[in-house]
Amino acid sequence: MMEWDQVFIKSPPMTDKEHSVEHFLHLANKSSGRGKLKIYIGMSAGVGKTYRMLQEAHSMLRNGVNIQIGYVETHNRTETQALIDGLPAIPRKQVFYKGKMLEEMDIDSILLLNPEWVIVDELAHTNIPGSRNEKRWQDVAEILRAGINVISAVNIQHIESINQEVKVITGVEVKERIPDNVLQMADEVVNIDLTADELITRLKEGKIYDRSKVETALKNFFQAEKILQLRELALKEVASQVERKVEIEIPRGQQMRHENFLACISTNDEVARKVIRKTARLASYYHGDWYVLYVQAPRESASRIPLAAQRHLINNLKLATELGAEVIQVRDTRVAEAIISTAIEKRATTVCIGKPHISLFRIILQTNLFNQLLKTLSSNDIDLIILS
Repeated sequence: MMEWDQVFIKSPPMTDKEHSVEHFLHLANKSSGRGKLKIYIGMSAGVGKTYRMLQEAHSMLRNGVNIQIGYVETHNRTETQALIDGLPAIPRKQVFYKGKMLEEMDIDSILLLNPEWVIVDELAHTNIPGSRNEKRWQDVAEILRAGINVISAVNIQHIESINQEVKVITGVEVKERIPDNVLQMADEVVNIDLTADELITRLKEGKIYDRSKVETALKNFFQAEKILQLRELALKEVASQVERKVEIEIPRGQQMRHENFLACISTNDEVARKVIRKTARLASYYHGDWYVLYVQAPRESASRIPLAAQRHLINNLKLATELGAEVIQVRDTRVAEAIISTAIEKRATTVCIGKPHISLFRIILQTNLFNQLLKTLSSNDIDLIILS
């Protein structure tokens, strides 16, 4: 097999985009075992993620790279569709489901053909029931384990830990989501950015949806204030991933304090979910380890709390695990002391709790140990955050 540097020596002068491609190919060529993952992320549909992936595929193909399309969704956008021409593609698998013939990415063929690179669009997609994996990101993980490099794309609203923020902004709860650690698997995360005005102009020109849908889109999702907030989320997420990469590549001894977060929850379902999601975001932003602590006081024993509360607690602990936390459950009458001992044991730098109306906080106040909690945390250089 020809080496990458031999290929590039014979190539014509490269554009800035091709220099970027060369850099990423160099990273992949240095690796062994698991394939490399590059993710394009955007604030919404229509910003150009798929277009950029296909441009990159053409650049690679010109340089002799074995790259194939595993799955691309053009949404009938003329400019994107035009870039499909000339790119080798692995045929999709046809699946008969509920009286219809549908198409899915054929992961078996991808693994069998074993290309060096594969383009996989719509990372948050849910596969047809009965497929090899439930989610497309799980397909991608399997492809990576086979040593195949992947370029993929996802919108910011599909990231699990900010799902509720997106719902507040847009009024819509996105059902198809990916765990945060999928982004953390990526070797490169690139933001495809447009201003709100540019995106709305593209919509009005019919470059995102059919013109018959434009007016409806402008009245709902494609409003400048919503786009601006989603753009902020996307920019913050990519900045966080860049910081994570810097941290990985700089020796620990030269880094600032490594952050560890301890989220403390009770059986209050709504508040527990907020504390878990917000702590997950903090941990992701600071690239820190994080833990979720549930202290079961006597009045919260299985025989004393309703089955619904028990079910919500189990679901919240499951959510924490899915978001990357280590779950800790202890039984103790002294809630504050249990928090202190766990924080010290896990070397937490920040303890996160819900705002005062939750039962956990009331227990702390009622035991007259809150001052002890603050004093002990302070003496151990541990911050306390009360999450709204």
